[in-house]
Amino acid sequence: MAEDNGAPRYEVVVVGGGAAGLSGALVLARARRSVLVIDEGRPRNAPADGVHGYLGLEGTPPAELLARGRAEATGYGARFTEGRVVTAERGQDGFRLGLADGSAVLADRLLVATGLVDKLPEVAGLAERFGRDVLHCPYCHGWEVRDQPIGVLGTGEHAEHLALLWRQWSVDVTLFTHTAPDLGEERRERLAARGVTVVTGRVAGLRVADDRLAGVDLADGRTVPVAALAVAPFFAARSDLLAALGLAPVEQEMGGQVVGSRVPADPTGATEVPGVWVAGNVTQLAEQVVGAAAAGVRAAAAINADLIAEETSRAVAEARAAREGKVTA
Repeated sequence: MAEDNGAPRYEVVVVGGGAAGLSGALVLARARRSVLVIDEGRPRNAPADGVHGYLGLEGTPPAELLARGRAEATGYGARFTEGRVVTAERGQDGFRLGLADGSAVLADRLLVATGLVDKLPEVAGLAERFGRDVLHCPYCHGWEVRDQPIGVLGTGEHAEHLALLWRQWSVDVTLFTHTAPDLGEERRERLAARGVTVVTGRVAGLRVADDRLAGVDLADGRTVPVAALAVAPFFAARSDLLAALGLAPVEQEMGGQVVGSRVPADPTGATEVPGVWVAGNVTQLAEQVVGAAAAGVRAAAAINADLIAEETSRAVAEARAAREGKVTA
C-alpha cells in the first residue's frame, strides 16, 4: 500500500465483503497484491440459518462463513474497513473512492461485489419474515421446509413455474394467485395434475403464531394454513457506485418478464469501464453463495493478469528508454 496526498493507494479495492468479494480478496492477496475490502456489514443472507449447496461448508451460518473468509484473506495481507462508498471517480492514474465518513482511498483496479436488494411484493409481514419462512430460493431453503404445507405468492407470469418448482419439496403446495395474470386452462391443468391447489383472491397478510408462519390471510377473510411462503422478489442490483463510473444497470428478463436489474460484464466480470470488474449478484442475479465465490475467484485472476500486463508494458518501456539513453550518451 502506498499513499497519494494522504489517501492510501491499493492495487485493488474490493467493494463488498460477501462471498464474491472475500473470495476475490483472498485470491488477490495470495497473488501478493495490496488489497483493501470495503464493506457495509449488511449481508443479504443474514436472516438465513445456513448456507446450502456449498460443498464442504453445507449448513454453515452466513456470519460464520464471512468471518472465516475475512480471517483467511487477512492472513495473506488483505486489509478491511467497514464503511460505505458514496463517491467514485476515475482518473488517469486509477480510481478515487470517497467514503461516508469523509475518508478516501485510491485504487489501480476495482472489484465491485455489492450484491443486490430483494424488493418484495407489498404484502404486510413479508419483509419481517423474509429469509426465515418467507423464502425465494428452493435450492437454498427447500430441504428445510420439505413435506410441510408451502404457499406460493403469485405476482407475475412465473407463478405456475414457481408452484411446480416448489412441488418438488412437498406434496402440499398452494398457489395464491394474488396479482398474477389469469392462469388459463392449460396452466391450471398442469397444476392440478401435480396436486397444486390454486386459491384465487388477493393476499392481505400473514398469520404468525409463536414467531412461526402459520397461514396466509386473504382479503376476503379466509385464512389458508401454510408453514412457508415462497415469493418472487424483484432483484435490484446495488449499482449506485457503478453508475457513478458510467456503468448503468440493465433489465434482466426471464420468460419475457423483467425480474430484476444487473450490471453487464464478460465471463471474467470485466465491465465496459477499463479497470472495473464485478462479481456475484450485482451482475448475476440467480447466483448462489458458491457461485458468487467462484465468480470472485475468476475476477481476481483476471485483475491480476491485467495488472501483470500493465506492469510488463511499463517495464518494457523503461528498458527501451534506458537503452536509448545509453546509445545517446
